[in-house]
Amino acid sequence: MSGEDRLTSLAAFTTERPLLLVGCGRMGGALLKGWIGAGINPAAVLVVDPAAADGNAAPQGVRVVDAVARLAPDLAPRMIVLAVKPQVMDDAVAGLKPFTDRGAAVLSIAAGKSLAYFKGAFGAETPVIRAMPNTPAAIGKGITAAVANAQTDDATRQLGELLLGTVGAFVWLDEEKHMDAVTAVSGSGPAYVFYLTECLASAGAAAGLPPELSHTLALHTVVGAGALLAEGDRAPDELREAVTSPAGTTAAALDVLMSEKGLSALMRKAVAAAAKRSRELSR
Repeated sequence: MSGEDRLTSLAAFTTERPLLLVGCGRMGGALLKGWIGAGINPAAVLVVDPAAADGNAAPQGVRVVDAVARLAPDLAPRMIVLAVKPQVMDDAVAGLKPFTDRGAAVLSIAAGKSLAYFKGAFGAETPVIRAMPNTPAAIGKGITAAVANAQTDDATRQLGELLLGTVGAFVWLDEEKHMDAVTAVSGSGPAYVFYLTECLASAGAAAGLPPELSHTLALHTVVGAGALLAEGDRAPDELREAVTSPAGTTAAALDVLMSEKGLSALMRKAVAAAAKRSRELSR
């Protein structure tokens, strides 16, 4: 492996230049699982998390401390991944600046925390990647969108993409302003699908099905339809049209869902509300 290849692979992380994960909850833990599964050396990962320090979250071989203050003062991480809730970010970043001053890049998955926020926390010269994964990352089926500041070089961008790509699909954004809409569509989107499944099951029960049976039918219908979409051979509208016979049962239902005040209008309102809230949280 050449030196350039090493910089853009998981081999970039070593015990001397480790990957520092701050926060090992649901999403941080999913990322850590993905990294280990992708072959990163566990000894090249250092975790800061009180629960992980109790032995509840970290895979064997991963080094764990319960607070940033416990980190060695001469630590020189290659990258710091911030996987904490936005409301505790101020506490999380406190004490990390000495590491960014020694060359650590920052990758944040915290909703609402902008590149400008991290510029204020770490200075203008620190490379920062702001990313938005979603909850299916827990099973390696997520989608992550990310944007990087101007200080992030190609090698660091590729390394960030490699890390985030271990838990699903990945896309770069050209502009940070799109992050609020990304949050509204893919970040919050799994909840919309879960609610759709709830509603479909409830409607089946209202139509006379036993609730447990209706739940099973709704669940597997959503999972199966998602699998068909994931095949990628046909667009959603093509798949919809293929299952819709003229004047049939599906057409009758779609007449309701596709009406002027139907699902499309509701989804636009929902995504707009989520994007608005994302903008509010970033202020």
